[in-house]
Amino acid sequence: MTGAADPGAGVPAVRALRAGASAVLVEVADSAQAQALHAELERRRAAGALGAVAEVVPAARTVLVDGLADPRAFAADVVRWQVPPLPPAAADTVELPVRFDGPDLAEVAALWGMSPAGVAETVAGTGFRVAFCGFAPGFGYLTGLPPELAVPRRASPRTAVPPGSVGLAGPYAGVYPRSSPGGWQIVGTTDAVLWDTGRDPAALLAPGTAVRFRDVGRAVRQDVRLPGMR
Repeated sequence: MTGAADPGAGVPAVRALRAGASAVLVEVADSAQAQALHAELERRRAAGALGAVAEVVPAARTVLVDGLADPRAFAADVVRWQVPPLPPAAADTVELPVRFDGPDLAEVAALWGMSPAGVAETVAGTGFRVAFCGFAPGFGYLTGLPPELAVPRRASPRTAVPPGSVGLAGPYAGVYPRSSPGGWQIVGTTDAVLWDTGRDPAALLAPGTAVRFRDVGRAVRQDVRLPGMR
């Protein structure tokens, strides 16, 4: 990542914008750069190089850094960083048991040119990573599917998608933590609790977390498998 200008676009590849008294919003070219920058910021924060930064919040193509003692100096500096590529996901992986029984499974299978069983095998065989969180508390946008498997959102969103619904939209996969309207293509169901205010942390998935879906067929219930569990 660099702040050098892109001759084709005529604008800097990276922009740093002041956001309030102590925050800077860093805009980058794509999700991969946002994830790499988020990882680098967290590495520097853990090393004590960012001072008393309170929050580092990634999104699709931005990262918000809040709690900066000198946001002006940070904004001038961050656009010159040489950010390494996104490192491999940590060895610890959150494994979510999934029944591939979603109402849009057949439609996704047709889009992918494979059987519904093939969709289940593909999703379960993909190593996902939480790029960022949003939409609802506990909802993680998961990257990992190859670009050619991106799927469109539903033309008519559902007024209520049940909690635990596993969906696909564009390049992302995700799990609805609670009932809400939504237009993602629903391919399965999990019993994992994505958001629990009685748990610390409340969110099961955080940016940078490695995630895998485990196909449990039509079993009645399977418990979520957390890192370190046997």
